[in-house]
Amino acid sequence: LLIVVRDPVTRAISDYTQAASKKADMKRFEQLAFVNGSYSVVDTNWGPVKIGVYARYLERWLLYFPLSQLLFISGERLIMDPAYEIGRVQDFLGLKRVVTEKHFYFNATKGFPCLFKSEARSTPHCLGKTKGRNHPHIDPGAIERLREFYRPFNNKFYQLTGINFAWS
Repeated sequence: LLIVVRDPVTRAISDYTQAASKKADMKRFEQLAFVNGSYSVVDTNWGPVKIGVYARYLERWLLYFPLSQLLFISGERLIMDPAYEIGRVQDFLGLKRVVTEKHFYFNATKGFPCLFKSEARSTPHCLGKTKGRNHPHIDPGAIERLREFYRPFNNKFYQLTGINFAWS
């Protein structure tokens, strides 16, 4: 199994940004992420918050799959160095390394790497228009509170995977 993970705070904000782009009257992120408008209680039932508690899901998956059958891919590194992460995927799957750094270029407009065109395609391939949106301003206090909330779950995830993703 290939599992792409990223900083759960960034992931929650990205998820919110995606939803807000489709719904004009969406409440502010801070109103949805916390109970009763106070940063003291995180709303753990709100999907964008809940899905970032990766350790909870991984503990369940490990009942069915050994860790050796799981490859964890850093979403942050996939954006910054896609050839490295794709190389790891090819190795994990026992494939010849066909996709390398020469197949990627960075699209500054989107803020994501794109694939150069292939023989079968006349144009380069970039992520769709739903990717690379600017995130709204989120109160720094809300971000810090979410980081505190996720910290024990992230540490558990690091322990289970043996990988420290260094999410603040």
